[in-house]
Amino acid sequence: MIRRQFLPQIPYGTKDFLPKEATHKRVMENSLAALFARWGYDEVVTPAFEYLETLNAGAGDGVAQGTFKFFDRNNNLLALRSDMTTPIARVAATRLKESNPPLRLFYLANVFRHEQAQAGRQCEFYQAGVELLGTGGPAADAEVVALAVEALAEAGLDNFKIGLGQVEFINGLMGESSLTPEDQQKIKHHLVARDLVGLGEALTVSGLGADAQRLIRHIPLWQGDDAVIQEAYGQVKNEVSRSALENLADIKRLLAGYGLERYIRFDLGLFRDLDYYTGMVFEAYTPGLGFPLCGGGRYDTMVAAFGIDCPATGFAFGIERVLLALERQGIDLPDPAKDVYIGWREGALPAAIAEATRRRQQGQAVELALEPATREAAKADQVAKGYARLLYVGDDSHVDES
Repeated sequence: MIRRQFLPQIPYGTKDFLPKEATHKRVMENSLAALFARWGYDEVVTPAFEYLETLNAGAGDGVAQGTFKFFDRNNNLLALRSDMTTPIARVAATRLKESNPPLRLFYLANVFRHEQAQAGRQCEFYQAGVELLGTGGPAADAEVVALAVEALAEAGLDNFKIGLGQVEFINGLMGESSLTPEDQQKIKHHLVARDLVGLGEALTVSGLGADAQRLIRHIPLWQGDDAVIQEAYGQVKNEVSRSALENLADIKRLLAGYGLERYIRFDLGLFRDLDYYTGMVFEAYTPGLGFPLCGGGRYDTMVAAFGIDCPATGFAFGIERVLLALERQGIDLPDPAKDVYIGWREGALPAAIAEATRRRQQGQAVELALEPATREAAKADQVAKGYARLLYVGDDSHVDES
C-alpha cells in the first residue's frame, strides 16, 4: 500500500508573507504608526475575536454574512473581527468613556471576512486606520480625509484620487420618492456595486415617474469638481440632499486649507457597502487597481449602540492593496540596512562573537556565521545574503573588513 505524502497547505483566502514581503509590510506599518502619532492619534489593540452580538450591535445584523463564527467552550457565539470600527466603538463606549473628547485612536490589525480571494484581498487581510470620536462637523471629516491622503503619500504613492460622497444625498432622494423600503435597498445595492444596468432595470419596474427615474439614474454620473455640486444642487429639491451637498462643499474648502484639493473629486454615487455610515464617505483609487486603496466616512450612530451618544468619523487603509499598487507602479520600498556579515576561520569564533556584539551595540545590522569558512566562502555568503560589507576574523583573531 502506497501512503500518500502529506503536503501542508494554508487555508483558502490566507497567505504567507515571505521575508521581503514581511519586511515591506512592517516598514509600511511602522511608517504609518509614526504618521498617525504625529497627528495626535493614540494606538489601541483589540482582540481578534468578539462576541457576535457585539459586532451585530455596532455594524448591524448584515455583518454576520461575512464573518467567521465559532463557539467557545461555554457555547457563546464568537466571531473573528470583520472590521475594526465596531471594536474601537466598543472600546470608546466602555473603556474610554471618561476621556475628554475628541478621542483620536489608530490601529494596525488583521481582520477576517469571507471573500472571494483575489489580488489585494484575502479572507484574512491587514489594515491600518484611524477613528476620530466625539465630534461632528466638517472639520473632523476633513481631518480624516487629509490624514488618509498623507498616509497614501507616506506609503510612497502620489498618483491617486479621493472620491468624496455623502450618503444623505442619496437618502434624501430615496426619502422623497414613493419607493418601498425594499425597493430603496435594491437601488442602494446597485449603487454600491456601480451596476448601471441593474439600477436601470430596478427603476423601470419601480413605478417612479420619468423625472424621478432620470434623476436617480444620473447619480453615478455626478463625478468631478465643484461644478458637480452646483449642478446637483440645482436639480434636487429636498433639504436633506441639499444639506449633504453643502456639507461636501464645506469639507472640500477645508481640504484646500491642507493644500490637498488636487487629490479630491466629488462622487455623488459613492455609497459604501457598510450600513453604518451616516454622512460623508470617501474612497481612494489609483490607476491599475480596480478596487479602493482605503475608504471610510462618518458613522454617528454606531457608538450609541453601546450606550453613548458619540459622533465619529474615520477610515481604514488596506496594507496589501497599497503594497500591490506600489508593485504595479514600479515603486520600490526601501529595504532595511544589512550592514555586516562576519565570517571566521577555525578557532576564531570567540573573537567573531565579540566583534558582532560590539557592532550590534553600535546599531549596525550584523549576521554572524555559525560555521568556520574560508575568506572566499565567507565573501560568497556575504554577497548572496545582501550584506554591504564582509568582516573576516582570521589568524590570531585578526579582523579584516572589506
